[in-house]
Amino acid sequence: MPVQCDTRPVLNHRGLATTFHGIRHAISTPETPIHQYRGIKYAYAPARFRQSRLLTTLALNTDSSHYGPICPQLPKKCVEEELFGLGRDNIPQQVLEQNEFGCLNLNITCPAGLTSEARIPVLLWIHGGGDRGYGSSRIYDGGPIVRKSMVIGKPVILVTFNFRIGLLGFAASLLIQEDNEAAGDIGTGNYGLRDQRTAMEWVHHYIQEFGGDPDNVTLFGESSGAADIVCHLLSNDNADQPLFRRAIIQSALIDHNIPNIGHAGWHLSRVMGRLGVSTVRGLRAVSCEKLIKNSGGWTLRAVDDGHFFLANWRTYLFPQGSPPPSRRHQHTGLKPRHPPASSMSHSRLPKIPPLRHQPLIIGDAGSGSFAWSFPTSLWKAEAVVRRLNAICQSVADASRLLSSYDICLDTSDSEIGDRVLDLISDTRVAWPTECLVARARQRRDGQGVWRYVFDQDAPAGINYKTDLAYVFDNVPHPAAGLPQSGSPASDFSDSFDLDGNDDDENDLEFDSDEEDEWLWPPVDEWTYKRVRDTIQERWIAFANGEEPWNQEKIFVFGPEGEVGERSTCIFEGRRRRAVWKQALEPLGMPLVQKIGMELSRGPPMKSGRSK
Repeated sequence: MPVQCDTRPVLNHRGLATTFHGIRHAISTPETPIHQYRGIKYAYAPARFRQSRLLTTLALNTDSSHYGPICPQLPKKCVEEELFGLGRDNIPQQVLEQNEFGCLNLNITCPAGLTSEARIPVLLWIHGGGDRGYGSSRIYDGGPIVRKSMVIGKPVILVTFNFRIGLLGFAASLLIQEDNEAAGDIGTGNYGLRDQRTAMEWVHHYIQEFGGDPDNVTLFGESSGAADIVCHLLSNDNADQPLFRRAIIQSALIDHNIPNIGHAGWHLSRVMGRLGVSTVRGLRAVSCEKLIKNSGGWTLRAVDDGHFFLANWRTYLFPQGSPPPSRRHQHTGLKPRHPPASSMSHSRLPKIPPLRHQPLIIGDAGSGSFAWSFPTSLWKAEAVVRRLNAICQSVADASRLLSSYDICLDTSDSEIGDRVLDLISDTRVAWPTECLVARARQRRDGQGVWRYVFDQDAPAGINYKTDLAYVFDNVPHPAAGLPQSGSPASDFSDSFDLDGNDDDENDLEFDSDEEDEWLWPPVDEWTYKRVRDTIQERWIAFANGEEPWNQEKIFVFGPEGEVGERSTCIFEGRRRRAVWKQALEPLGMPLVQKIGMELSRGPPMKSGRSK
């Protein structure tokens, strides 16, 4: 039960036998009061490379006014600088403690004044970033989404959390397997994934006293975080006891080539060689800083340990043949966005859906490959041709692939980077996403999957990962020169199709002199708000059990502020579907993903330069 104390929220939590002392969110107002509880411990790890355990009690008083520690990681640029290309002058610095065993904590952002009877939907965010990043980053702060949910009358609670990443979260080998089995752990590796599952358990057991509904949790994540959601969908734990009702998968970096313990151990053996240790006890004695420094720079993720994943889980990932035709009137487990009045009383959500049938929103961002721009810029045409021939081990296959992406020995240095980036985007994000959508629809008999594409340009000063900038609305971007409220640009809103219907007649075109166009910023204030409001409202509606849009349509976000439902033929202009069928499908997903991985790492470096 929440109470007020000196303007700071206080919540007496009977289940955890503690009193939480949180904060009023910085954007809280009398009309939209928002509370936030930070750094709440949800689990503990008994030792390095051991599975985490759910925390069921806390101290009598818990200070939840500050973020907790994050998982130790390599000292690189902060998340905002790396993901969005923002300089230190544009962002306030966020320095958080790094602690291997203290990083299992979460943050709750919620409307003020909720009681356990409120039972409002919960959004649970799984951050991306591979071997770095953290859920406590300011770019994932839940304030703007919670405020939006309150304004539109569909309140939600948003939970972000930290988990083990990199070597600490995903190391596996036969040695570690023996150690884990001796300790009674079920499964080896996947410590980060199991941390995520433990966070879901915590939410299931304890979110109700914050006002949340433990039976109405929506997972959402981006990049490697979205791929982790796919792993959970294909897990034995999800088969036995689903802990989320639906999921939003944003530009997932899905790895079809997940190694077994033996193959994963090859990498760890190299790390152990660098460290001069030969036992798990020796690995545990190494300082965390030294361990990460010698991790080799590889991004470690899931391992097929024989316990975490379903048997034959790969058959659930990618399609075998064409997806079945959709059935317009089949029940999807979600409410129509605008149900007829006569059906309102009969529109009920089931309890947690059956195995692998949780409703899904799945999409990809056109800027998804921008993260590999630098290593891609180092490639030369000759090196790309040579590498693809070596990977494909077939002149015919390699030639077809090279021709499809207009790459040859004569491709200039100024052009090769963009063409390789197109190939990486298709092999690592776009085509795997399309395959995932097709297979998910097959498994659900054509129902319960909503597809989107995000092609909106970034706000000024931001390089890529633009979907995160719009979903969370926390990324600072230069405001100078943007049309302000009441300016001519903001007056165009009535001319647009604000309901997002497929009505090209309402598309707006600006009449401006060509010589003046360079004065306009890439994204003006009105366009930014239009895309931000639309994607936030659709995600919130989905979390509230509504159909986000007609599932037989594709929803588009951008470019140039365009939003709305479109027919599937839009892919012919937005994505390279014909190329996928001609050049990628014959190679098969494992080989295609190997190509994407190899190219995204850049060429081998010799004497500091690529040849």
